[in-house]
Amino acid sequence: MAGNGLPLPSLGRVKLSDLIPSEGLPSESYKLSVSTLSESLAQYSAAIIQFSGIDGALLRSGLDSACLYFHQKSSYPSADMIHTNDSREWCKTSGYYADPQLWQETYDYRPGLTPTEPNDAMEFPSGGLPDIFSLLGKAARDILDAISFYLNLRSSPFTEILDNVPLRSREISSSVLSVCCYARPSFQRAQPHNLTDREDGQMVMYSDHEHQLDKSLISLVKSDKAGLHVRDFHGRWVLVDGDLGPQEAIVYPGLALYQATAGYINPALHRTEINNMQGNISGRCSLAFKLMPRSMTSLSCSEMRAAGHGVEAQFQLPVPVDDFMERPHPTDQLFNRHTLQNFNFSTSQDGSVKAIMRRKNNSRCKPLPPSKRLRLEAQRVLKERVQEIADKKGIKLRFCNLKECENHIHTLDSPCANIRMEIGWPPGVPFVHPHDLPNKAKIGFLEAYESGWITTHGMELSLTERGQGSQHSANCT
Repeated sequence: MAGNGLPLPSLGRVKLSDLIPSEGLPSESYKLSVSTLSESLAQYSAAIIQFSGIDGALLRSGLDSACLYFHQKSSYPSADMIHTNDSREWCKTSGYYADPQLWQETYDYRPGLTPTEPNDAMEFPSGGLPDIFSLLGKAARDILDAISFYLNLRSSPFTEILDNVPLRSREISSSVLSVCCYARPSFQRAQPHNLTDREDGQMVMYSDHEHQLDKSLISLVKSDKAGLHVRDFHGRWVLVDGDLGPQEAIVYPGLALYQATAGYINPALHRTEINNMQGNISGRCSLAFKLMPRSMTSLSCSEMRAAGHGVEAQFQLPVPVDDFMERPHPTDQLFNRHTLQNFNFSTSQDGSVKAIMRRKNNSRCKPLPPSKRLRLEAQRVLKERVQEIADKKGIKLRFCNLKECENHIHTLDSPCANIRMEIGWPPGVPFVHPHDLPNKAKIGFLEAYESGWITTHGMELSLTERGQGSQHSANCT
């Protein structure tokens, strides 16, 4: 049923205080919290963040102010306050606007851009908004750093695409704090059409094909009533805020983080549902903070490559942020990818958290083509064998460019010579991420770390390659 989400007792709960990094070796609580957060994001595309008592009180005060603000608004906004997401500039929203199609009203607080309120209507009480913006912004950055630790990236790798802290003179924040209200009763009655579905007497804000993807890096949401559903790894809609405590909020990744991590962190597909709202005078109110990349920067996967992660062709080139925000992103291309990943976590002797890929078994899938299987096998061996050797020896793997390394392998004083020797890199194979090696070099790499691999797999590969070569010859003639 579209309106019913599954309860999810296993959604990861993490204290924000445990995600704050410190100098030196990571603490046990930090490693455990990063593991819990990352596992929850991989499985469910969401996690629960626990704030301190004082910070929780600030969030609840903000929600109370939001309910009062929207309750005192006029029944239906004027024409110039009616907007949809497609008709507004993504980094310049501010003040009140409404989207009748979604029965949603929003007040955007964006530091550096003075909000205006026409007709001398009640202005949102701004006293708490800067504090809430600061609180959620700091939390989002700490969460982003925790994800970077999990991916084995360097510290604060996304600093170049984030806003300055604090903002410089005349700068406008790219990130935004949205104070939202769904299905305010007086707002509903004033609309000429009922655009929502009803199931078993319950009002459903979004049907299955009307879901949303934030284009943020990280989104944090705190609501006064349950109703946020996120699609999990298995394609099921899950109610993620059904049992939130007063000091807890939901965090989920956005499309910008998916792009910047070469698809390793999947974005959350979400929708909002309003149930049992009869007699409620204020609808469903929420505070939603979106940590956004700066305009005029680019989303690049260079940090992922530097950390030794394979980067697929669609992520190879940097994407200007403004282009990324303006273009559509079909969800079928994001969630039907064959490389959809699940993660387990283990702790190595040096205490770092390693991500080990575990793909969902599906007996109905077609056999992978040899080139695809080689690529996956090479990536598996890199994670399970090569990375372990490098960790034990304290070596940071930074792979070469394929073209340059073809000359490196013939000289003893090349930049990668010592690393190749210490980790047992096969002779004649360029020191390039195994994912990006030519097929013959991949086979040499696999045989070096798993003796007998060619005997087990080589016959099938050679027969297939011969068949492909014959077909190519036939096509040429």
